[in-house]
Amino acid sequence: RKHLDRTTPPLRDLKSIDMGGRNSKNKQQEEFSDVKPGHEAAIIDGKAIAATIRGEIKTEIDEMKEKYGKAPGLAVIIVGERKDSQTYVRMKRKMCAECGIVSFDNDMPEASTQEEVLKAVRDFNSNPEVHGILVQLPMPKHIDEAAVLAEISIEKDVDGFHPLNIGRLCMKGREPLFVPCTPKGCIELLKRSGVEISGKNAVVVGRSNIVGMPAAMLLNKADATTTIVHSRTPNPEAVVKTADIIIACCGQAQMVKKEWIKPGAVIIDVGTNAVDDATKKAGYRLVGDCDFDGAKQVASQITPVPGGVGPMTIAMLLRNCTDSGKRSICK
Repeated sequence: RKHLDRTTPPLRDLKSIDMGGRNSKNKQQEEFSDVKPGHEAAIIDGKAIAATIRGEIKTEIDEMKEKYGKAPGLAVIIVGERKDSQTYVRMKRKMCAECGIVSFDNDMPEASTQEEVLKAVRDFNSNPEVHGILVQLPMPKHIDEAAVLAEISIEKDVDGFHPLNIGRLCMKGREPLFVPCTPKGCIELLKRSGVEISGKNAVVVGRSNIVGMPAAMLLNKADATTTIVHSRTPNPEAVVKTADIIIACCGQAQMVKKEWIKPGAVIIDVGTNAVDDATKKAGYRLVGDCDFDGAKQVASQITPVPGGVGPMTIAMLLRNCTDSGKRSICK
């Protein structure tokens, strides 16, 4: 899934915006004089934190099995044979098995009709052993993805994209049944890294429905003063520069530069972008939406790519499914 709204122009358009001229550059040099030579940000190890969370989930499920004789169930529907989707689904199933979550699989052929896919969702909706339903995207072009996702029961919407879940996320005093996994993982990384969110200035770079918008709502719920930078934001560098916390999720390789970052800021980099690299066997390497080498010279903490947010997305999916199972099994 891409992090950028299909309805908004790419954020790379921002690179052409005047960033303030010579005076701005002089000010940046003065600010960076406060950064000690040789400074390097602490790495937020998403892989290790995700492993800890999976261990916590396994303990909870073991207790559930012992007391109630049941475990949470996660159903995954995949249509077609895209290799990347197949790999991702295999990884999810492996993690489910490690935690004790029961997997229900429906691997459907590429030629499956819209009605056949909807029926698969309805069957899992009515199965009491299933506590979460995940439809792997993208689906073949002849399938209406929005209609399929809308068919998922809100009580089993472990991806957190049901309009009622998103609506509750935006409302003060209301809590969704599920929060989208990647934004939830971002906030969990901050909390488990000892980052104070309340009262801080937070900037989210990107406004996709999958990451940017729900991440901004979560920061707002945690009492941060939250700003969203997007493709129509004038002088985005100046806005990002105010941030104590940056969540970069614009889908543009290394867009957030060292000069954009306030010394001591904490950076959660959601981006996963392939850039050409002849030194690698695959011919490319993965980078985030921040210029990691520059950013780590200024930030206090930063997530790497890979090994930062990615592992947390699956961990939060397992957490959502486990919480759903608890609501059903432990009542």
